[in-house]
Amino acid sequence: MTAAGRASGGRVSAGRVIAGAARSIRLEAPGTGTRPMADRVKQTLFAILEPDLPGARVLDLFAGSGAAGIEALSRGAAAAAFVERDPRAASIIAANLRRTGLAHLARVIRADVGAYLRDPTRAADEPWDLVILDPPYDQPGDLLAALQVVGPRVGTGGWVVVKHFWRDAPPAGVGLLASARERRFGETVLTFYRRTDDAVEDG
Repeated sequence: MTAAGRASGGRVSAGRVIAGAARSIRLEAPGTGTRPMADRVKQTLFAILEPDLPGARVLDLFAGSGAAGIEALSRGAAAAAFVERDPRAASIIAANLRRTGLAHLARVIRADVGAYLRDPTRAADEPWDLVILDPPYDQPGDLLAALQVVGPRVGTGGWVVVKHFWRDAPPAGVGLLASARERRFGETVLTFYRRTDDAVEDG
């Protein structure tokens, strides 16, 4: 896990956008308690996703600073929604989108992730091509709960990527999602799921 660092002026840094239209622009994090995605984790994540990013619709859940969804937009995703419960974090995401010039491609939704995913009025937003899940490491139950309901919101063949603590590995299969690959970076792991047409047993 990588804790947020201090940027100039006493602000908390979420690192920089690595590539694309907003390359090298520095992002702000909501506070020192957040754990922005380290550059090497982002590099691996987006190297794998790169072929599917152009024109993709992205859902960034537990969005924090919004760094993951912003990176996707910078690299050619067509649109992104950022779901974050904390009001300060939501305001930081909006500021980061303005700073990168990507606000016109995005919506920031201040809501509980579970409530958002269960809200039938959100169906017009679907299907998503890429969903990124990065809940707090001390709340692994939130991750599993989101995985159990997010599958139908993803297009067939779409990606769901989970960032989690290595000891809290999610199931290999959850509903319509099947684990396709995994990458570990010290205590942080990325688990990549693809949506399939057939239900998968939890386990």
